[in-house]
Amino acid sequence: MPISVNLDAALDKTYESSSLADLANAPVSALAGVSEADAEALRSAFNIKTIADLADHKFVRTAQAIVTLSQVAK
Repeated sequence: MPISVNLDAALDKTYESSSLADLANAPVSALAGVSEADAEALRSAFNIKTIADLADHKFVRTAQAIVTLSQVAK
């Protein structure tokens, strides 16, 4: 069953019609609000180049786990 989702508000206009597979491989600057300078800072500091790199980064995954567990622990 195909799934449809409108991510336009979360993306730079250039990437609004991209497939999810293409978005995963897109630069982090494809995300709305992430500038080229922000993307370069992420690359320099953490070697994050793509949206997939960002999503899979150990610090991001750890932060997500902490927040999820903190909500369960309430």
